[in-house]
Amino acid sequence: MTTTHNPQRLLVTGGAGFIGTNFVHYWLEQYPDAHIVVLDMLTYAGRRENLQAHEGKSNFRFVQGDILDQALVTTLLREEIIDTIVHFAAESHVDRSIYGPDAFLKTNIDGTHSLLKAAKTVWLDEKPGFAHRFHHVSTDEVYGTLSPTDPAFTETTPYAPNSPYAASKAASDHIVRAYQHTYGLQTTTSNCSNNYGPYQYPEKLIPLAISRLLQGQAVPIYGDGLQVRDWLYVDDHNRGIDLIIRKGRIGETYNIGGNNEQTNINLIHALCELLDERFPESSNVPHQQHITYVTDRPGHDRRYAIDNSKICHDLGYQPQETFTSGLNKTLDWYLNGAAFWRGGVELFGSH
Repeated sequence: MTTTHNPQRLLVTGGAGFIGTNFVHYWLEQYPDAHIVVLDMLTYAGRRENLQAHEGKSNFRFVQGDILDQALVTTLLREEIIDTIVHFAAESHVDRSIYGPDAFLKTNIDGTHSLLKAAKTVWLDEKPGFAHRFHHVSTDEVYGTLSPTDPAFTETTPYAPNSPYAASKAASDHIVRAYQHTYGLQTTTSNCSNNYGPYQYPEKLIPLAISRLLQGQAVPIYGDGLQVRDWLYVDDHNRGIDLIIRKGRIGETYNIGGNNEQTNINLIHALCELLDERFPESSNVPHQQHITYVTDRPGHDRRYAIDNSKICHDLGYQPQETFTSGLNKTLDWYLNGAAFWRGGVELFGSH
């Protein structure tokens, strides 16, 4: 079913987290007359100060709350006359899911279901015919792992999640699909590759490496470092979501990738070289001296790769950042925002 959608009033779940924060900044820059309500629990990875630039604006509201609170979500949909939900809120760190999977199942499965129930109540039961969209943001990890010679994931690749995190996201994808198929809720889903860019919590590979290299600390690399990921600059991801919300077919899934496969070790070497160039007099040069190999994590997927030809062909998507330009932008942001990452974290690297 093809239906263009013109979002005016958005509820962004997880809007104080990494990708959600960048989405809010992107959307209000592109569409300054839009109205955005951010719903975020402000757990360890969510920071209200990420959105400080919008505080006090008449078209922005922040609500600290839980997506599991169906009554709260229902009230917000009614009071704010929300026509679009962009659902980022999730537990997303693979290492944390290995050692504490319960929170992932609760947030990613039950939380998504709570949102869907609220949306169905307001948009279908109370206001039949109301133009709306529920966009669900998911991950390429639901597809499992690839060998070095396997073709990249497409939207028809069978699901084969290998971590509790990936399994919880796979389940939420299926629940979203069911609500569209069974009840007629106007949903879309995107499965993205590894994002990087500003505001990313420093337990993830790129900000972790930047923070540790700048402080002359060891950068841990799992196993042999030859795990392959398709790296996607966060605003390229947001451009893809924008196209899907506005022009995507209801009930469809779109893969969003950066056309940029890199091994983890090559990625870290590239970062080291950039830092060597920028700080040639630093005692940390060569920055590669801080790379340390550590025991691989359980069930570590070997390779992810996204075939994004569907969104490119159907919606005209193209990533704008190269790996070099995106990495330089990311490094610039972290160099100018040391207060965001200083102090580090105990866990490391969903990579």
